[in-house]
Amino acid sequence: MSTLPLDLSDEPTRRAFTERQARTVRRLCEATCEELRAKGYEGMTVRNVARRAGVAAATAYTYFASKEHLITETLWRRMSALPGPQPNRRRGVAGRVTDALADFAQLIADEPELISACTIAMVADDPDVKHLRERVGTEIHRRFVSALGRDADRDVLIALNLAMTGAMIRAGTGHMTFEEIPERMGEVAALLLERRP
Repeated sequence: MSTLPLDLSDEPTRRAFTERQARTVRRLCEATCEELRAKGYEGMTVRNVARRAGVAAATAYTYFASKEHLITETLWRRMSALPGPQPNRRRGVAGRVTDALADFAQLIADEPELISACTIAMVADDPDVKHLRERVGTEIHRRFVSALGRDADRDVLIALNLAMTGAMIRAGTGHMTFEEIPERMGEVAALLLERRP
């Protein structure tokens, strides 16, 4: 099993961009959120996002191989802009895990259409999406490490990462709300650690 690095923030998702290219990508990501709010996952196309962003569709496709790639990149950019987690060490494990996911929970609350679309987009069999999926997973893992400490039990971290994946899928399919995830993950962490020998 591969280990998850703690910092991928400096690694380009597809290639290094000039400032002009970076502005175009930012506009496309902003337009993605607007398009998802207006039309949802099914109604969104790269062509419509490009139109909304004021760029040619061919230009959008030079940066994004697919709609799934564009959606996942948009999520990654939103996540990487969040402040680092600051769990309060005086709180119990459930509170620290909840704290570590608080900014992510706010992102979920602010962009429910993006998060919902990502539950579909992130499972695409596309190398660019796979790369971004790993980056998103690494960021969530980093938040668990910040809550539990660098000496946290590896098996507990694996279980938390698996539980988080399940929680995102459950929320994406309407079986719980995205806003519930941080607190539920805190409860899972407490259960896991209480049962350790």
